[in-house]
Amino acid sequence: MPRHTGRQFHNQPEASHQHGFLVALWNEVRERTAGAVDIAVHPLNDGIAGSDPRVLEMLVSGEIQFATMMGPLLSAVIPAAEIQGIPFAFADSATAHRAADGLLGEHLGTEAAAKGIYLVPGGALENGFRQICSVAKRVERVEDLAGYRIRVPAGRVLSELFAALGAETVTINIDGLYAALESGRVDGHENPLAITEVNHLHRVTRSIAITNHVWSAFNLIGNLAFWKALSGPEHEVIHRAVRTHVARQRAWTVELNRTLEAQLAERGMHVARVDTGPFVARLGREFYARCKERCGREAWRRLEAAVRRPMPA
Repeated sequence: MPRHTGRQFHNQPEASHQHGFLVALWNEVRERTAGAVDIAVHPLNDGIAGSDPRVLEMLVSGEIQFATMMGPLLSAVIPAAEIQGIPFAFADSATAHRAADGLLGEHLGTEAAAKGIYLVPGGALENGFRQICSVAKRVERVEDLAGYRIRVPAGRVLSELFAALGAETVTINIDGLYAALESGRVDGHENPLAITEVNHLHRVTRSIAITNHVWSAFNLIGNLAFWKALSGPEHEVIHRAVRTHVARQRAWTVELNRTLEAQLAERGMHVARVDTGPFVARLGREFYARCKERCGREAWRRLEAAVRRPMPA
C-alpha cells in the first residue's frame, strides 16, 4: 500500500480551539490506515511569512496538503466562499453548521474543486461569531465606528463591512495583530472571543462590543491532487474522522465562546451587548447586492434556504 505523508497548517497556537482537535483527527487517520496516511499538524502556519494568504497559495500548488481557512480568505481563489462572511446572516452557530454541511457547502465544494482545492465535507470547524474588541475607544453605537481604525483580516467582505459602517480598515494578518494593538496602529480588532483568549489579545484591549456581526469558520481544505491520490477506503477513514472530531470541536468552541463573555468581564474588560439593528440599517440593500453579485446567485439562493429567510439584496 502506498504511503501518503503531508502537512496540515492552521493559523492558531497549540493551545487554541482547533489544534488539539486536528491532531486527534489525523492521529485517528494514521491509526486506522496503519500509517498509510500520515499528516503532521503545524500550528501558527509553521511560521510561514505571509500567513494565510501565502498558505492558500502553497496548498493550491501542492507545497502543503491540508489547511484550515475562513471563507472570506478562501474567496481570493473561490469567490463564492465569501458567502460564509455575509454580515448578520446566521442567527446562531447551529444554523451556520447546517449551511456549511448542507447544500450550500456542497456548492462551495464544487466551486473549490474547479480551483484545485478539496473542501472536506463537514469540515467547517467552529471559530464563532465575531465581536469588536477595543484598546481604548468603546463601541456602543454604530456612530462610534466613525474614524475608528479597525484591524481586519485579508478578504474583501469584512473590510467593506466596516468601511460601510464608517470605520477605517487596516488589513493585518493574525500573526501581526498583537503588535498592531500594542503599538496603537489600530484602535481595535474584530474576532470571536476564542481568538482574543488564545492569542492573549485581552492583554492589549479593554472593551468588547458583542455584535455577532459575522459567523466565522476554519474550513478544512486539501490539495485536490493529493486527495485524488488517496484510495477510496482512505477517503472514508478521513471523512469518518472529520465527522467525529469536527463535531467535538464545534461543541467545545461554542461553549468556550459562551463562557468567555463572562470570564473576560471578570478579568476587568468592559463587555456590552450592542443593538445591531442600526448596523444592519446602515449597510442597506446595496451592500448586500454587491455581496450577492460576487458570491453568485446559486450560493445566495442556498444561503437563504439554509437560514430560512430572504437576505436584503
